[in-house]
Amino acid sequence: MTIHSTHPFLEPEGDRDPVRRLRGRLGGTVSLWTAGAADERAGLTVSSWLVAGGEPGRVLALLDPDADLTDVLLDTGRAVLQLLAWEDRDLADAFAGTAPAPGGPWRMAQWQDTDHGPRLQQAVTWATLEVESDVEAGWSRLVTCLLGEVVVGDDVDPLVHRRGRYLPPVD
Repeated sequence: MTIHSTHPFLEPEGDRDPVRRLRGRLGGTVSLWTAGAADERAGLTVSSWLVAGGEPGRVLALLDPDADLTDVLLDTGRAVLQLLAWEDRDLADAFAGTAPAPGGPWRMAQWQDTDHGPRLQQAVTWATLEVESDVEAGWSRLVTCLLGEVVVGDDVDPLVHRRGRYLPPVD
């Protein structure tokens, strides 16, 4: 048996979707979007998003139309966006559905209930969101949200994702 750093089930380079490969080269800080309350809450790891300046500011994200988070977000019209840190890799994978989470991903961290959804207590940068619009965009939903409360902390070790991997913090 050989141990290597490549993904064991990855299609050969030439067989992969070029659009997905291009998007993977953009990279970005990983966020966790959460919405809902009590037993109706949902969360999703999101790395395809951006912030648009203005009054008010906006966040635009490409969300999986089949994700529970997308349903709850569009139903309630509200969510919490929190930036994840390097130490949150397992949490990011659990909410992305790529790693097991015995008892569910909500048991992996402490949460504070807000009127926009659960907020990760350890997150130092987070914002509340209110849905302005959503449209179909390829295989995703392009959701535009108005920024409400925004807290920007000192992100010492941000969780960054590029080309299918998390990148370690760089000094």
